[in-house]
Amino acid sequence: MKKSLVALAAGTFALGIAEFVMMGMLPDVATDLGVSIPAAGHFIAAYALGVCAGAPLLVLIARTRPLKQILLGLAALIALGNLCTAFAPEYWSMLATRFISGLPHGAFFGVGSIVADKLSDRDKVAQAIAIMTAGMTLANVLGVPAGTWISHNVSWRITFAGVGLWALVLFWLIRRWIPYLAPLPDTGILGQFRFFRHLPPWLILFATALGNGGAFCWFSYVNPLLTRVSGIAPSDMTAVMVLAGMGMLVGNLAGGRLSDRFGPGKIAFMAQGVMCCALFATFFLAPHPVCALMLMTVCTTCLFTVSAPQQLLLIRHAKGGEMLGAASVQIAFNLGNALGAWLGGLPVSAGYRYEYTTLPASALALTGCLLLLLFWLRFEAPARTVRTAA
Repeated sequence: MKKSLVALAAGTFALGIAEFVMMGMLPDVATDLGVSIPAAGHFIAAYALGVCAGAPLLVLIARTRPLKQILLGLAALIALGNLCTAFAPEYWSMLATRFISGLPHGAFFGVGSIVADKLSDRDKVAQAIAIMTAGMTLANVLGVPAGTWISHNVSWRITFAGVGLWALVLFWLIRRWIPYLAPLPDTGILGQFRFFRHLPPWLILFATALGNGGAFCWFSYVNPLLTRVSGIAPSDMTAVMVLAGMGMLVGNLAGGRLSDRFGPGKIAFMAQGVMCCALFATFFLAPHPVCALMLMTVCTTCLFTVSAPQQLLLIRHAKGGEMLGAASVQIAFNLGNALGAWLGGLPVSAGYRYEYTTLPASALALTGCLLLLLFWLRFEAPARTVRTAA
């Protein structure tokens, strides 16, 4: 089981770099391709669109395939998309290859979550999913800073070529370390979407989108917030981003362990509530650098504390469409990122200081927390009470 989870984590590591490294190398890409920085920002949006398109395409194309075979196909697609990105000669081809790179993202998380579920002990499912997701957090701690450095000092193309080559290693790891797993029962195309008739999946997806929207409403502007308001030196921001990534890693692993013990719904709404409070406190304490860094770490920890619980909850509440349900979390995550970045930019565009991004951020996080609280009260707490009584 441990080797299988390492293989899955290797996949989320590649996806984490592919998604987030572009934010740190935009000026380099823009200069090399001869476009403006705002135009280069379209490459981030293209990846997000690929994530949103990939999940339903997976249902149409691969729903009847063995799970290991699907993972192998997704690893090959990760390699293809990133290697093509490394050799993209101009704007339009780069836009296309970034879209292709995003296609396997949500699908890999969806299938990987199901595989982790099937290969883990029944009382450690959330921990298994957290180990898989740990690759994404390690990408933010190690891969993204390293890829950004390579982009600044050598070439951004080397970074994407490295992700593509890592995906080939991933292909080998999946072949060697993940056992054969039979296809999921085929409920037909319409059957895959039937779980959307019920309330729990919608509560989880909206909470995911709004909670992550709140985090990225603030995190999209964390660099100017910390340097211009908190007074942290720009030269120290690389170390600050590593600190933020460490919070993500710790939160992810803690979220899995705590969810197995206390229930994923309970841990998700509590973590979302703590993040809301930390975001709101940042509005008042941002001018104090030590407080700002402590609150930043709390926010990034809570951001990934809810990751494994949300994946597990969608699997449990998407009967007949588990693959699409688990992948839908990543769609909600990316839609939340886009919503948060846009809302966070509104007060900045209106001339307010960067700490004002935390006001819409905390409002979004609070809404997500309330949705998760409603889910826990209606669908998880009563069931756990019945099991305890039995």
